[in-house]
Amino acid sequence: MAAVSEVVVEGVVFPPVVCPPGSGRPHFLAGAGVRGLDIDGNFIKFTATGVYLEEGVAVPALAKKWAGKSADELASDVAFFRDIFTGDFGKFTRVTLIRPLTGEEFSNKVSENCVKYLKATGAYTDAEVAAVEKFKAVYKPRMLPPGASNLFTHSPAGVLTVSTRNSSVLFLCEIDRTRLCKYIYVYVPVRWQVTFSEDSSVPESGGVAIDNKPLCEALLESIIGKNGVSPAAKLSIAARMSELLKGAEANPAGGAAQAEPVQVSA
Repeated sequence: MAAVSEVVVEGVVFPPVVCPPGSGRPHFLAGAGVRGLDIDGNFIKFTATGVYLEEGVAVPALAKKWAGKSADELASDVAFFRDIFTGDFGKFTRVTLIRPLTGEEFSNKVSENCVKYLKATGAYTDAEVAAVEKFKAVYKPRMLPPGASNLFTHSPAGVLTVSTRNSSVLFLCEIDRTRLCKYIYVYVPVRWQVTFSEDSSVPESGGVAIDNKPLCEALLESIIGKNGVSPAAKLSIAARMSELLKGAEANPAGGAAQAEPVQVSA
């Protein structure tokens, strides 16, 4: 695979390659962009989002159907993004706050978008209702200041554990070291095991577990799906992936991205 570059969104740097916590495999930066809302005629920027895909696996898988497509063709095709968030390869998403939000504000909006997708796909059962409520409960007492990052690692079945379950997600909320803030860690293998740390230490045990594949998928869909909250990230993904998929045509084996992966540890 051709070399990928970092992307800077509103001062937030997204490295070209990272090793997500709980994965052990490098993921390359597929694209990144801002998320905001039009409020009284002004576009207010709230978060910067970067989406990473598993190196050596994602590009060959997507190239079978999408190699040779232009950036405009990819950006306008809902099926392309669906093949990403449902693909049988690792995904890693980082959502960094530009403006402060309460945990409740963040979780309510994420949950609202996830529920819309789950209902539309007929996957909103009692199990999903309970999973969404558990997710929201994690955030109620929390504040997310500028620089705080929510990191989601979406791993294919069997990558993180020997569980027979079909989903595996890791979530980490990290406060920027340079701001001398506290750290909040959320570690999720197969189920979401949630713990919080008030310093840079790593919690050894989980607090809350959310075991629900449809919700795991809906999280990424809410960002890059049909009504994804970050059109800028989708355009970035389409542009970068179009070039990477062209390279896959010339090199079907799919080489590694030429960058040293940044370790994202939990």
